[in-house]
Amino acid sequence: MSEPADVATRPSLRKPAHWPMYLALVVMVAAGRLPWLLQRALGRGIGWIAFHVAGTRRHAAEVNLRLCFPEQDDAWRARLLRDSFDALGVGLFEFARAWWGSIEAIRPRVRIEGLEHLRALQAEGRGVLLVSGHFMTLEMCGRLLCDYVPLAGMYRRHRNPVFEWAVKRGRLRYAQAMFANEDLRATIKHLKKGGFLWYAPDQDMRGKDTVFVPFFGHPAATITATHQLSRLTGCAVVPYFHRREGGDYILRVGAPLPGIPSDDAVADTAQVNAAIEDMVREAPDQYLWIHRRFKRQPGGGPKLRMYQ
Repeated sequence: MSEPADVATRPSLRKPAHWPMYLALVVMVAAGRLPWLLQRALGRGIGWIAFHVAGTRRHAAEVNLRLCFPEQDDAWRARLLRDSFDALGVGLFEFARAWWGSIEAIRPRVRIEGLEHLRALQAEGRGVLLVSGHFMTLEMCGRLLCDYVPLAGMYRRHRNPVFEWAVKRGRLRYAQAMFANEDLRATIKHLKKGGFLWYAPDQDMRGKDTVFVPFFGHPAATITATHQLSRLTGCAVVPYFHRREGGDYILRVGAPLPGIPSDDAVADTAQVNAAIEDMVREAPDQYLWIHRRFKRQPGGGPKLRMYQ
């Protein structure tokens, strides 16, 4: 298969600085082609190791779980913490399989719900911004959704040029296009032409266009790009939830979020956060809890220091 036209030239193998990442890529490509049952077993093993060695990230996850599930007891949160690291390990193999492996054995085990919402918007020629959260199934389920609708994605550029090239090349095996966060003009053009775009706005991007809106009842710095893109293009904002159940995958597309875009960026952003929170409550073990979601607070509140 020829390389997609918008993939950058492969970084030179002659530069020794690139060799460690190329070696890591060889391992990831090989891991992506292992049998699925073996991938899941190895993934849980990697999750166990990460739980014990990634102390800073484990602490961040512990803080997040205390903030988001105060109604649960310590034992419940401890089980969820361990389960989330298991999902993290399995998710690494899902990423590798989605980018470089085969999903033929997985396709029969997919259940998709709400596809009629996308079909209706597609018939109207209206662009769609599919909003989701950072679940460990996001890459695999993104590839699976591409079996049903043409889908582009947004991503944050990687500093390492080898990894940037490899990830983009892997995603463009199935995605229609990939837009970096700063590629605003190309993103707007895609949506105005009726394109579908996957986007996860549930992390603190530390950009200028952020507002503090509730996430699990706590202020969370959240980018307003969902509101802005909808306002500039007229696209529908559609919640997209995905999870793994054993060896099966559930993809669920919701109805467009009502009233977006409004004249109130804060209200629109809060509605998106509420939709993502509902997704997290349904599959909390598969959410990426190691991100320090509440580190920035209005005026530097006490939760800022809890991660330290």
